[in-house]
Amino acid sequence: MIDQGVTAVLAARDTTRNGDDSHTSGIGARRAERVVRECTYQDFTKCQPLYFKGTEGVVNLTQWFERMETVFRISNCTVENQVKFATCTLMGAALTWWNSHVRTVTNEVAYTMTWADLKKKMTTKYCPRNEIKKIETEI
Repeated sequence: MIDQGVTAVLAARDTTRNGDDSHTSGIGARRAERVVRECTYQDFTKCQPLYFKGTEGVVNLTQWFERMETVFRISNCTVENQVKFATCTLMGAALTWWNSHVRTVTNEVAYTMTWADLKKKMTTKYCPRNEIKKIETEI
């Protein structure tokens, strides 16, 4: 008899939920679910990313990488948009280098590159091995 009562109560609860898996406190009040929306370019720029010209050296490139990653987190930037948004902050020689790369591989290929791959390409381009060795020696 108790089993039938428990089964009936559970069935009634399931019927009133209508498949809604939202969380309730048990007293009728629902917790507000946080909806994360996709980052737009405007959201990204509001986080004030750094600009990179390609003439600043290893330290500034490293700071640019770190700031970009912070902006990605703060703005909820999707993986698909990271390279696209980050490369919009390139200026001068760095922008010329990026545009040359895009012309070589096409837009579709360039913007499917991962953030890690972009960092490797930029490190190769803007961090000559001899400059890195010089910094390591100073440290």
